[in-house]
Amino acid sequence: MVHEKSCGAAIYATQNGQTLWLVEHMRQGHTSLCKGHVEAGETEHDTAAREIREETALAVAFLDGFRETIEYSPDPGIMKEVVFFLARAERTDTVPQPEEVASTAWLPFDEALAALTYPDDRRVLTAAKAFLSD
Repeated sequence: MVHEKSCGAAIYATQNGQTLWLVEHMRQGHTSLCKGHVEAGETEHDTAAREIREETALAVAFLDGFRETIEYSPDPGIMKEVVFFLARAERTDTVPQPEEVASTAWLPFDEALAALTYPDDRRVLTAAKAFLSD
């Protein structure tokens, strides 16, 4: 069994008093949270920050205390762990990485939740909103 690891974040911003969540519509056809593979020598936060920068051109601030993981098998013989953090963006203008990201959207929670393709991403987003509300 091959083990892979990715890191990313549920990213939010506040605009006109409303909390908006970032979702990415990927070139592969699904909609997800921002994430990507760990590179040699990176910490989990390093990976998440780099992937967010590469996929959206955003710099974010991570909130302490939030760390959710999901595991799945993307292909036979491969098990993937994805670590998600919670991050705040100060701006909402993104530049999608053309090789991977078709488009991005900042949505209110219910719309972001409905837009996500996979139940695990919806669980992470729900946990992030609950953490932010506490």
